[in-house]
Amino acid sequence: MFTGLIETIGTIRTVRPEVEGRSFIVAARFTGEPLQVGESIAVDGVCLTVESFDAGSFRCSTSAETLRRSSLGGKQVGGKVHLERALRLGDRLGGHLVQGHVDATGVVRQVIPRGAGADLVVEIPETLRPYVVEKGSLAVQGVSLTVAAIPGGKATFALIPETLRRTYLAELRSGEAVNLEADVLAKYVENLLRRREGGVDENTLHEWGFE
Repeated sequence: MFTGLIETIGTIRTVRPEVEGRSFIVAARFTGEPLQVGESIAVDGVCLTVESFDAGSFRCSTSAETLRRSSLGGKQVGGKVHLERALRLGDRLGGHLVQGHVDATGVVRQVIPRGAGADLVVEIPETLRPYVVEKGSLAVQGVSLTVAAIPGGKATFALIPETLRRTYLAELRSGEAVNLEADVLAKYVENLLRRREGGVDENTLHEWGFE
């Protein structure tokens, strides 16, 4: 589990085809305790496992399904990636709960400078639109962002200077694919409602503790 608060930006050092998928070596430096083989790291919002590491890089692998569903399939040597180590019990949850399971990719439409900040406009695929609401949370390339507006299926995110400093979101270009993960709580609620015949009525709300 992650929070969507980026710890550092890594650089793809090598990309190697595997039998099913690809392996990556990512150059990165983390503060705090050293990496461990087997720990999880969100790479552009995709939960991957550290297979080996040295003082300045780590190796991880992706499946064909991950490459198909995420933007990692388009990553080349020299490309930047957002990195976040897994949340520990007792840590502050500064963003929102992010699983590292990408739901789909969106398409960048605009990055508009706004003083010291910027507006990021992303076209949301239709399958994900029910989970995207104004003032709600969405992980974009692993970054926890708040939806400022969503007219016509395009979500606008207001990026503050600190977000621009810690991420490479300002460098995104129109037409570029970005990883999207919807709020897991919204998906659980939808699943519960689908399983309950007849939807939600006054009795249902009473059963759930609403008076």
